[in-house]
Amino acid sequence: MTISVSPGTVSTSPLVADAERPVPFIDLVPQYNAMSTEILGAVERLLAEQKFILGDEVAELENEIATYCDARHAIGCNSGTDALIIALQALGIGEGDEVITTPFSFFATASCITRAGATPVFVDIDPKTFNLDPQCVEDAVTSKTKAILPVHLYGQCADMEPLWRIATQHKLAIVEDACQAIGAEYQGRRAGVLGAVGCFSFFPTKNLGGAGDGGMMTTDDPELAKRLKCLRVHGDVGQYEHVEVGMNSRLDALQAAVLRVKLRRLEFWTASRQRNAKRYADMFRQTGLTDTLELPTTKADCRHVYNQYCVRVRSGLRDHVMQKMREAKVGCAVYYPKPLHLQKCFAHLGYRLGQFPEAEAASKDILALPIYPELPMADQERVVGTLQKIIREAVPTTQRIRRAA
Repeated sequence: MTISVSPGTVSTSPLVADAERPVPFIDLVPQYNAMSTEILGAVERLLAEQKFILGDEVAELENEIATYCDARHAIGCNSGTDALIIALQALGIGEGDEVITTPFSFFATASCITRAGATPVFVDIDPKTFNLDPQCVEDAVTSKTKAILPVHLYGQCADMEPLWRIATQHKLAIVEDACQAIGAEYQGRRAGVLGAVGCFSFFPTKNLGGAGDGGMMTTDDPELAKRLKCLRVHGDVGQYEHVEVGMNSRLDALQAAVLRVKLRRLEFWTASRQRNAKRYADMFRQTGLTDTLELPTTKADCRHVYNQYCVRVRSGLRDHVMQKMREAKVGCAVYYPKPLHLQKCFAHLGYRLGQFPEAEAASKDILALPIYPELPMADQERVVGTLQKIIREAVPTTQRIRRAA
């Protein structure tokens, strides 16, 4: 049995739902089922033509992504990771250079800097948005700094205006890690046109996900676009003439064909994610869970596209809550359990535990809940009801009342 919580209604007992059926963290099957005929048609057409590498299908996707992001140029590549590496290389960033970025992100954010030959310089984050703290960025600029690499984490753009001022003052490039943020906006401008290059991922679980790996780079600079295109094909300018050492990072035409079908539905899916986020917020407030859970913060000048819906679980309860959620067959995940400055492979950079307290605290508190567009309301009610039960058992009533007051 499912009990709905209507607007304005305060629940006095835990929400109840079917406790037997698992609630997946993400389920890609309903999305595919809704468009399988179109996707299979596009793939079958390509198989019949036998045109798999770049070509018209990739060029058309590039044009469509450029239009969607309001960018002059879009260049497809093999993955979001490659997009970041190629972007840094195209900007001439390499050995001896420093790139300022966040320690609270997926590994590729920092590894791409190392792969380009430069040194990642980590700074702390804003505890509300989990994005780069601009003041920390400014404090970290040195004579070796050549770029800032902000991440639009979980689908919300970083605070770009102060980063633009810092970049202008110190003549730095900005490379956007927009791998989780296609369609996100900052002051009315889309992710992908907020720096010199915007980098996107089409990993299957992204808001616009392919049938495998894929990536895209966007820019308004025609000369930079030309170099990005060159670097993705071994630095070849045509007729086996290699002007520099690039890499093999071409977007498959099959992926482009799938993504073109899915791109037409992206705005609908974004609206569905935003609806699910609002529904969570309403239910959490109505059930009194906001004294233990800190809900996502959406800045007034941003359009959040909710690649992930992440709450902070207070009182050191995150791991307990996560374990109990999984025992109840309710999907959840942690993005990210260990900040990058504490990863073994970056030990040579000399960072220490306690150096970035906000990033470290977030890694201990953060919990991602199901948010995918096709998420049924009953599953959301199950998520909230399960959390309500776990937290009521873990936190004494008097302690909850004291916090709420």
